[in-house]
Amino acid sequence: MNKTNQQSLSLDALRAGDRAEYARLVENYYQFVYRLALKMLGNPQDAEDILQDTFIKVFRHLDTFDGRSNLSTWIYRIAVNEALMFLRKKQPELVSIDQPVETDEGEQDPVQIVDWCCLPENELMSSEAKAHLDQAMSSLPPGLRAVFILRDIQGLSTRETSEVLNISEMAVKTRLSRARLRLRELLTEYFGERLVERKSPS
Repeated sequence: MNKTNQQSLSLDALRAGDRAEYARLVENYYQFVYRLALKMLGNPQDAEDILQDTFIKVFRHLDTFDGRSNLSTWIYRIAVNEALMFLRKKQPELVSIDQPVETDEGEQDPVQIVDWCCLPENELMSSEAKAHLDQAMSSLPPGLRAVFILRDIQGLSTRETSEVLNISEMAVKTRLSRARLRLRELLTEYFGERLVERKSPS
């Protein structure tokens, strides 16, 4: 999290309704919030809506921020909750972020995982590969998806992620491990085909 930017903001000015200070707050955090929403929802327009709703809610509820957590943690928590509420409206059957992750995941039959080490970095980072990753990520349950995005894409620490999602650090580690495994399973077919193509005689 960008603690330098956070420290440069004045909570007193924000709570007093200083529009210039609020504009600085948005400037500091909008890219993170937009990327988070985009990865959670997979649609730029929906991400824009979440971005707007997040900062509206931040502005309206700044007087309730007690300073016990980082301002960034509070903002990211609002953004995640807004994204999850959006997902629940579209898919009411989705579970809450606070509910336990499916307990039967560890009982599934093991899936053969392709070793990607032999693929060159340009293939791993190609736009096609990234599109497959985004598609695979969108199939993760919300609880796993949120942890994976915050930790592996947005770069938050385990402690920061636990604070944003209001879950224990052990839960973060468990969900991240399950998310990574499921993504590797989902991407095995795609990367397996790439390896076969590279090994096939021309």
